[in-house]
Amino acid sequence: MALLITDDCINCDVCEPECPNEAIYMGPEIYEIDPNKCTECVGHYDVPQCQQVCPVSCIPFNPAWRESKEQLMAKYEALQAAAKKN
Repeated sequence: MALLITDDCINCDVCEPECPNEAIYMGPEIYEIDPNKCTECVGHYDVPQCQQVCPVSCIPFNPAWRESKEQLMAKYEALQAAAKKN
């Protein structure tokens, strides 16, 4: 499953640069996570880096976007392949 940023976000700017897939971006009011790019850091790290650095713990797993570790790894591989083409 992808992660999401809740309304508790304080826009501290620490999560965005930590995302290896560039899935985090500034939305209209708070940071948001593109679930099509979020792999929960699978392929990069053992744990989601945005969750590790968030000072207010406002980045839970998104229950509406469930994915297995295998699906997350496949997404990671697809993102890596697309990045090499560009």
